[in-house]
Amino acid sequence: MSSDVLKGKWHELKGSAKQKWGELTDDDIDRVDGSFEELVGTIQKKYGKTRDAAKKEVNDWLA
Repeated sequence: MSSDVLKGKWHELKGSAKQKWGELTDDDIDRVDGSFEELVGTIQKKYGKTRDAAKKEVNDWLA
């Protein structure tokens, strides 16, 4: 899924994102606002993952 599609479907996906990554707050979800890079960075920060690990996790979730 491209970042453009993520942006367009973010309203539908944000509940699923909160279930997958329970440490994300509503403010985090609002800040991400469908941005792939912002989501990766937020997960990286909240969970202490490397950028590559967070990116893989997001890509796997979107697949």
